[in-house]
Amino acid sequence: MSQPFYITTPIYYVNDRPHLGHAYTTIVADVASRFHSMRQVDTFFLTGTDEHGDKVVRAAKNENLTPRVYVNKISSLFKALWPELKIKYDYFIRTTDVNHISAVEHVMKKIYDSGDIYFSEYKGLYCFGCERFYTERELVDGKCPDHETTPEPIEESNYFFKMSRYQNWLIDHIKGHPDFITPERYKNEVLSFLKEPLEDLCISRPKKRLKWGITLPFDKDYVIYVWFDALLNYVSALGYPDGELFKTFWSSALHVVGKDILKPHGIYWPIMLRAAGIPVYKHLKVHGYWNVDQSKMSKSIGNVVEPLQLKSIYGLDAFRYFLMREMTFGLDSNFGEDALVQRINSDLANDLGNLFSRVLTMAHKYFSGIVPKVDMKVENELHLGLESAAMTTIVEFEKDMEMFAFHKALMKIWDFIGQLNKYIDITAPWELAKKKSSRRQLEIVIYNLLEGLRIISGLIYPVMPDKAKTMQAHLGLDANGPFYNLDTLKTWKTLKPGTTLPKSITLFPRIDPKKDKVLPSEIDASLSMVPAIKPEITIDDLREVDLRVGTVIRAETIPRAKKLLKLEVDIGEKRTIVAGISESYNPDDLVGKQVVVVANLKAAKLMGIRSNGMLLAAVADTECAVATFDKKVKKGTPIG
Repeated sequence: MSQPFYITTPIYYVNDRPHLGHAYTTIVADVASRFHSMRQVDTFFLTGTDEHGDKVVRAAKNENLTPRVYVNKISSLFKALWPELKIKYDYFIRTTDVNHISAVEHVMKKIYDSGDIYFSEYKGLYCFGCERFYTERELVDGKCPDHETTPEPIEESNYFFKMSRYQNWLIDHIKGHPDFITPERYKNEVLSFLKEPLEDLCISRPKKRLKWGITLPFDKDYVIYVWFDALLNYVSALGYPDGELFKTFWSSALHVVGKDILKPHGIYWPIMLRAAGIPVYKHLKVHGYWNVDQSKMSKSIGNVVEPLQLKSIYGLDAFRYFLMREMTFGLDSNFGEDALVQRINSDLANDLGNLFSRVLTMAHKYFSGIVPKVDMKVENELHLGLESAAMTTIVEFEKDMEMFAFHKALMKIWDFIGQLNKYIDITAPWELAKKKSSRRQLEIVIYNLLEGLRIISGLIYPVMPDKAKTMQAHLGLDANGPFYNLDTLKTWKTLKPGTTLPKSITLFPRIDPKKDKVLPSEIDASLSMVPAIKPEITIDDLREVDLRVGTVIRAETIPRAKKLLKLEVDIGEKRTIVAGISESYNPDDLVGKQVVVVANLKAAKLMGIRSNGMLLAAVADTECAVATFDKKVKKGTPIG
């Protein structure tokens, strides 16, 4: 029986909204999890949010919220985003969960009782952005390398973890397990750091400075350092120490992280596990940054990319494909809208989409949309190595996916797409269709092409699950069936002759960057589903939303944006608001209308325009109705 597969993302820190970097890491984990499910492996996929520490308190204060209300708000944004991106996790953990807190207290007490935690005075340089102390050698020109700020000197009494005791053990473990940290450059980075003496880790914060955290089980005047708390989510989510999930999955744990958190995961975490007597995780997979305009994404410079905006404009599976194809796992990559459009038009619309359309169209033209019966007597002469090419593609795909070489795995699929297109050119079905005597040859050609599409539909499943199911449905297969399983894919001639095939559709509409963006039909269709009622909130939560009466002064279309209008709304002060309502309203229809505005929504850039607020509207199918009033109301009036 195959070993279970347990994959985790970092638990994302709730000091800001989710962005492209969060989406990439989580989609990587989702793709890997789906791939292992294709192998019929028992999988468990964990993600969640990290909700304690200084940065949370500061972020909450900036929004005039309590830490509890603030973390509930931001955590819900992450949890709501993942299904929108077709991320199929098994458990979403929060570090404010009772079961997590209990597990953290258990581990802390265990390490304390073993003698690996001691109390001492400490003076050091503290970065509030990283929530940790820095040594002089770790700074770059005296500044934190991540936040480029000068750490503040702090002197206080705290508890310390004897990390230095385990330095040689960790070095030996990394060297003895070459695939413990990959890609290799990050293993070498950790080993390089470990060449210097490893300092003990400050693992507490006095409550006189920070109260928002898990209280130390052996000293009620201190809370636990946020990293020591957060890292333990990987075992607490499995019910450590006695949970069945822990017993089943922990031995195969694989963590996916960005390179900015290599040190906590590559040094702190394995040493913590060793000190607690917990087996060390199996793999740490480290990826690079997505850069925008040649710079790392940063809220301060305004180049943060919103995943849902990209999804709504270009389509979900196209977005997922771009991320997996464009970035070489482990290296930095540049995000650009032009590159995204190029991938969609070239790889998806031209290559895959055109092949799919050609084959289905010929099946309907020559066989009335029925999978033809294959005559074994003429099969070999027109096979042209297609089955062998398909099996080779599957083997190479499996190898690359196992190594997290997602871009290479997709390249192998596209090589096979090229072979199928070449097969069409060589066999020329349109010529075979002209002669009655070539009917049997035409049957085998079309059947082989349909089988090739079946293989492709299975292989793209981890990256593009929706398009995989669409393709399978048009091949007469159960879209929710086992037809993406690797064992099934490796069996040639699976399609059942006589099966009726639906007519072809456009899998990926081409995008003309000079005209309106294309909104794929499946996004429209998703609007018709009535969403489930969200979890209950309190009256205090509701009071945090500032709703105001606004009068629309001006409205205009936005070039290249099919659904968006730019509005100027007076709520006692004039605001620019970008609203996705152009399919239901002409600009002139809105001028003079009184609308409901979310006045304290954080501003965001949409199509290069800063939108400062949001209109309330009801959405059904592709139609929306803006909320208005049955009589005139003074602009700026609060709505309660």
